[in-house]
Amino acid sequence: MRLCVLIFVAAFCGHPVYAQGEWPDWRGPTADGHTASAALPLHWSESENVVWKTAIHDHGFSTPVVWGKQVWLTTAKEDGTALYAVGIDSETGKAIHDIEVFIVENPQRINPNNTFATPSPCIEEGRVYVHFGTAGTACIDTASGEVLWRRTDLNCDHMQGPASSPALFEDLLILHLEGTDKQYSVALNKTNGETVWTYNRPPELYTPDLQGVYVKSYQTPVFAAIGGQAQMISNGALMVTGHEPRTGKELWRVRYRDDSTISRIVYGNGLLFVNTGGSPGATQLWAIREGGVGDVTDTHVVWKLTEDAPHQSSPALVDDLLYMVSDLGVLMCLEAATGNRVWSQNMDGKFGASLLAAPGRIYVSNMKGTTTVIAPGREYRELAVNQLDDGLWASPAVTGNALVLRTKTHLYRIEEAKSGRS
Repeated sequence: MRLCVLIFVAAFCGHPVYAQGEWPDWRGPTADGHTASAALPLHWSESENVVWKTAIHDHGFSTPVVWGKQVWLTTAKEDGTALYAVGIDSETGKAIHDIEVFIVENPQRINPNNTFATPSPCIEEGRVYVHFGTAGTACIDTASGEVLWRRTDLNCDHMQGPASSPALFEDLLILHLEGTDKQYSVALNKTNGETVWTYNRPPELYTPDLQGVYVKSYQTPVFAAIGGQAQMISNGALMVTGHEPRTGKELWRVRYRDDSTISRIVYGNGLLFVNTGGSPGATQLWAIREGGVGDVTDTHVVWKLTEDAPHQSSPALVDDLLYMVSDLGVLMCLEAATGNRVWSQNMDGKFGASLLAAPGRIYVSNMKGTTTVIAPGREYRELAVNQLDDGLWASPAVTGNALVLRTKTHLYRIEEAKSGRS
């Protein structure tokens, strides 16, 4: 029932209803980490249930996206001087396209834990859109591999490298560039790359005492139907805002005066679950009631999680329970309506990949390449623990009954033999 509601909302908010084999966004068809695939693999290893394993050259953390029989992802030279888009045949694992999209003469510096190809692509019929932050944005024809348009004039000082992913809404490609020097969102005509609107974060909030890392963000917006209207919701540094997605007009805001948001918003049951940024260990997650106009900081915040909130990994909402994992491995289940902790479990390793929710299962991957599968519910119940050779920094993707997993060095199709191919 929840998935049917999500598909309706996605269609209402400008997203088409996708086939089961498609994963058009780094968090899937409904941009919240949910899949309807009921036969995803429970067990795998380097020698079990691997349909194919393909080496990916150079370096990147972008999550793969899937359309039809193609998987797309980005990668980059470790020094950031060359940026690539790679298309893979989802049936065979063979490279279809390997495109040098941008050459960068003077790359910005990045954090050692980041890459120059961390933003994930988004994809639709015949087109894939790749974004490398200030280095450039491009649209590629998925059949021919031709670059249809490029933009290199949308700039900011990332300081620690790019991470915000592009998002599609109707005929718009929406980007967030929030650096140490400027903070703005821009909507491009997806057909030709021309600017449709720009929204600048309110300069009066960016006071002289807030400099550098304290005014930047890595977030990716979501789109929700609120009050019968589509809204774009954007959790940047210092505040979360709701917008008319077709014009960029700000509708409401909640101020939290934190920075560097990464974890993507999820929503449901009348609430928005918003990561407020901050350094790992200081991050909070706020539940904000939908609706309202103007500054609703004092009226619409329902509860706050102030300990063990995720900084990088995005949560998953399943029915009335919210699941999340902190960067340091505290896996939690909360009551979505109240924020009360139902259970928590300490996990091994550090975590950055977002959670994947499938019928009867939640997949949780750490940076060592371990994926733990649990059953949703009011008690912690582990179903399986699976290991790949290299670290999992990208979030999982799904095509049919297969997982598409990207490690630091390879791309995998993981599928149980009995499920058949899609």
